Amino acid sequence: MGTTTPPRTLAEALRARGDDSLAGLLRARPDLLNPVPNDITQLATRAGTRASVVRALEHLDRFALQTAEALAVAPDPAPYETLLSLLTGDGLDDGEQHDDAGAAITAALPGALATLREQALVWGEDDRLRLVRTARELLAPSPQHPSPTGLGPTVAEATAGMSPGRLQEILTATGLPATHDPVSAVAALSALFTDRTRMAELLDSAPVEALSVLDRLVWGPPYGEVTPNPTPPVKWLRDRGLLLPVSTRTVVLPREAALHLRAGRAHRVPEPVPPALAAVAERDPQAVDRAAAGQAFTALATVEELLKLWNGGGPTILRAGGLSVRELKRTATALDVPEPIAAFWVELAYGAGLLASDGETDERYAPTPASDEWLDLPAADRWTHLATAWLAATRTPGLVGGQDAKGRALSALGPELDRSAAPDVRRRVLALFAGLPPGTAPDPETLLRRLRWERPLRGGPAPAAPAAPAPGGITSGGGAEGTDLRSRLALWTLNEAELLGITGRGALSAQARALLEEGERAAAVRLAPLLPEPLDHVLLQADLTAVAPGPLERPLADMLSVLADVESKGGATVYRFTPGSVRRALDAGRAATDLHAFLAAHSRTPVPQPLSYLIDDVARRHGHLRIGAASAYVRCDDEAVLNEILADRRSTGLRLRRLAPTVLASQSDPGPLLEALRDMGYAPAAESADGDVLITRAGARRTPPRTPPLPVPEGPPVPDDTLLGAAVRAIRAGDTAATVARKETPDSPSSPGPSGALPRTTPAETLATVQAAAMTGATVWIGYVNADGAASQRVIAPVRVEGGFVTAYDHTADEIRTYPLHRITGVAELAEEA
Repeated sequence: MGTTTPPRTLAEALRARGDDSLAGLLRARPDLLNPVPNDITQLATRAGTRASVVRALEHLDRFALQTAEALAVAPDPAPYETLLSLLTGDGLDDGEQHDDAGAAITAALPGALATLREQALVWGEDDRLRLVRTARELLAPSPQHPSPTGLGPTVAEATAGMSPGRLQEILTATGLPATHDPVSAVAALSALFTDRTRMAELLDSAPVEALSVLDRLVWGPPYGEVTPNPTPPVKWLRDRGLLLPVSTRTVVLPREAALHLRAGRAHRVPEPVPPALAAVAERDPQAVDRAAAGQAFTALATVEELLKLWNGGGPTILRAGGLSVRELKRTATALDVPEPIAAFWVELAYGAGLLASDGETDERYAPTPASDEWLDLPAADRWTHLATAWLAATRTPGLVGGQDAKGRALSALGPELDRSAAPDVRRRVLALFAGLPPGTAPDPETLLRRLRWERPLRGGPAPAAPAAPAPGGITSGGGAEGTDLRSRLALWTLNEAELLGITGRGALSAQARALLEEGERAAAVRLAPLLPEPLDHVLLQADLTAVAPGPLERPLADMLSVLADVESKGGATVYRFTPGSVRRALDAGRAATDLHAFLAAHSRTPVPQPLSYLIDDVARRHGHLRIGAASAYVRCDDEAVLNEILADRRSTGLRLRRLAPTVLASQSDPGPLLEALRDMGYAPAAESADGDVLITRAGARRTPPRTPPLPVPEGPPVPDDTLLGAAVRAIRAGDTAATVARKETPDSPSSPGPSGALPRTTPAETLATVQAAAMTGATVWIGYVNADGAASQRVIAPVRVEGGFVTAYDHTADEIRTYPLHRITGVAELAEEA
């Protein structure tokens, strides 16, 4: 009866895994798939590279990382009991480590170890646990890279290169027997520091000041500076090896001594259980949904207003990209929101594909053709489109106003706002919300602690940015709690989710929950009944205003925005009719009769007489003057009007002169001349070269068809099951080709080379071997070079050989393929299993 041999390398450990386990590794670490490894050995090598290990460590939660850190300071290999002891302690401390904490660690450790094993960061049986070498180098202590545990090097590492005489002095001072063998001396000192009884006796004889020095070093950093003439307490510690020299001015507390002082614990506070989320309020779920729906409606109205604001061509683009500070202020004023909030709406519309650059020489931002399609959607569908775009966006408007690493200002729509971690943080924050009962508003501080526990190594310093105003009293990311990028992204997520209507009054809405769990259609169905129905009427008043008691249908809103100016917003929108607004409608091609009919059809109150008079008066004077290109000219059938213009002192700068009784010429362009005469109180109309009145409709400037900006990926995408299955089969087949026993033919040049090398045979030998394999149904190992010159090893079962091609079942690709014989470098028969 055979016995299972423990794996000696990571490759052997991976080779012993099942296909599901290998697929789990590739799913957890997708960077290992690019490109697909040729065999298990190459997979193991790639899994041990620094970049891949760093990426894997960054995705560990706090306790899994603490487990890896404990293994980094444990003996290599380490039994399970040693690892558990490093996390729970030896129970001989002063009571800091309680029994319930030890029980939680004992219960959580198998899961953390399973995670490390699955990700190929740890391998070996429980009696010989090994942390991959690269991870040990990253997590183990050194003077240049202190350990996250705060532990220093071992006695053996710290005394490497120390003179035998100095070692003898330390042994004598500690009362150990002298030895001339440095290895034995180091072993004796290590044994002293790890012996609880003898170490306690040694520390009992230490001066109180010496113990104070140790207290400052015990939890790290373990390094300290000393003067050429150290104080007596430091000298006492140095003489007994409790402080070992690193350089002429630096000493270190050896790991064994620190672990004794820590009662055997690698970490001061192990965290086996994720922090619980605390609730700041329990709200009525229906009230939450209504509040979120109200904010969703506001979000739609704001984005629509932004599109209308930039409809005729928005602000110009800076040379370095993005909006200038002045343009952002102007946009914020027009939207009646603070600048950081305006940056959010601009970035949201851009990320949703509703705004883009027009690509012209004088490059400007403008709505895209997709914005017209978006405006035609029902309100609930428009919201789900915005919410989905926000969830996936790597654009981070919270950074606007801050500085990049070179001290340059970060502008809205600029090129430096992408942060690949943003989508992951947003979805994780909302997932934590979704895990709470409906209507529960979590405490932001506990939410941040939970995120830091889940990804303690992610984030890093973020560019300084001002704190954004936070709806609902949520603290923004500019304070002390937002010291790393991941925390700031989480706080910005809370603010932006409230602005967008994902949350209401600090709790996740039912429509957002449906969006996360079921998709856009389900979210739209839940949201639609909560949104106000658009109205087809307004209330006209005698003071030349119209009140819209709710949202208006789009055709009505579009026409009213041309005919009147918005005076105030809120639960009801107030529009004011002015001579300028009426003239704007006439310029757009509307006749006075059209305006009267429009108001009569859409007003629930009679049309006030002052409004009718205003329309008729402006219409009577509209187009009485005609302006065209001379450079420009003014013509009017009424000579008295032209005389009045010439006599007006304000027309001096226009440099007008009479060409005929009814025509004036100007050296100004038609546009400025038109505006100047309007400022003087006239109502001129522009005309074409044919003498027809030019109709100026509301701007319809659109960019060429644009696709929304693609999110910046955070590492390679997670592979699907089909790709994982194919990759595992390919790796298994390649491993078979690299490790299977092959028949030796030492008297022939066809003898296979070392494992992983392509076989070399003559064309005649290749043909004869594959023909024989096709007749017997045998499997052979070939070297193959494709048309691009890429070489690979393959295990094939030839089926047919004819016309210079061999058709075979390729175990590597798990399919039938045909190979040109001239591209096969060589072939080797596989030895039969013993």
